[in-house]
Amino acid sequence: MSDADRTLSSPAHREHLKSLYRATLLDDVIPFWLRHGMDAEHDGIITSLDRDGSILDTDKSIWFQGRAAWTFATLYNTVEKKREWLAAAGSCLSFLETHGYATNGKLFFTVTREGKPLRMRRYVFSEAFAAIAHAAYAKATHDERYADMARRDFATYLKHSFEPGLMLPKVDSETRPMMGIGALMIGIATAQELRLNLGDVKISGHTCSEWADRFILEIERHFFKPDLGALMEVVAPDGSILDHFDGRTLNPGHALECAWFILHEGRWRSEKSYIRLGLQILDAMWERGWDKEHGGIFYFRDVFNKPVQEYWHDMKFWWPHNEAVIATQLAWHLTADAKYARWHQLVHDWSFQHFPDPQHGEWFGYLHRDGSPSVTLKGNMWKGPFHLPRMLWYCGKLLE
Repeated sequence: MSDADRTLSSPAHREHLKSLYRATLLDDVIPFWLRHGMDAEHDGIITSLDRDGSILDTDKSIWFQGRAAWTFATLYNTVEKKREWLAAAGSCLSFLETHGYATNGKLFFTVTREGKPLRMRRYVFSEAFAAIAHAAYAKATHDERYADMARRDFATYLKHSFEPGLMLPKVDSETRPMMGIGALMIGIATAQELRLNLGDVKISGHTCSEWADRFILEIERHFFKPDLGALMEVVAPDGSILDHFDGRTLNPGHALECAWFILHEGRWRSEKSYIRLGLQILDAMWERGWDKEHGGIFYFRDVFNKPVQEYWHDMKFWWPHNEAVIATQLAWHLTADAKYARWHQLVHDWSFQHFPDPQHGEWFGYLHRDGSPSVTLKGNMWKGPFHLPRMLWYCGKLLE
């Protein structure tokens, strides 16, 4: 078998990938979380699970109530009308709505199993995930109340992300003012999901498409540095690079995720400039992120190739690989360029060789640089049914 026969360029290989992604999603990943994570007593999902699905910690991540609800409702809307999926989405949203919101309208980050508050972060990413979950559930149930909740959650996200003075700065804003890319890229994905499930509705004065335009323009104007081949995580207010540890740090997984969000927008709206920008970011950050010695995607890099302060900088986390698989497959779908088929083959093969647990199912989340497991847990406050099932679902849909 030639190398080309094992890439997206081969119709037979595309059929193989479609079957693999569907089987992994529906026969492995989703059953694992439904069997081990759902809380029949208090509603919601517990994501801190050991390798075999046993519970390590009963505290609940509120942003994962939204993420999981989105996953289950999206499968219900697009794959099969399975009542179990709709019930799981409803359970997560019931818990979120009952226990997640503080008096200021923001969501807590973590709560106890019963729903007592533990922690609220300065970020509002939980609100974005609640928005996409409510939108998907509104479509699944045809209940306008959830559409209203989705619009409210996105409005809260926009207000606290972009209205000056509402989000506490990471460092003193007078000493070192900076801007981060996170709110912009998550804003793109949130606007896209609301548009898909509710239509191109107007929220906080702009349609979902208009918000996506604004966020993409800001990323292109301030964060993408084509001369350096880098998408920055943080920059100064004028877009210049901050020559400190945090300012120089690149996150290839974030960048590849951002690239496919922009490619998706270009595909949805037949906007060639967005496709071109998404490909440029993908090209630059693949070169930055791919480990040419051991394979896999590095977690952090330095824009000037200096040492990075985070000790886990060369570890291989599950989610950057999920995003890289989507980005390379979508790039090939849009261009038919053999380069993207080859990159997809590299990251797909490395991921499926190292992350899946052949004994208990699902994927390990945290590997050493050489691909050996660092820890064997299947979930925590950061890992649960989102990045991996989204990859399997999205890539499977591209292959239909």
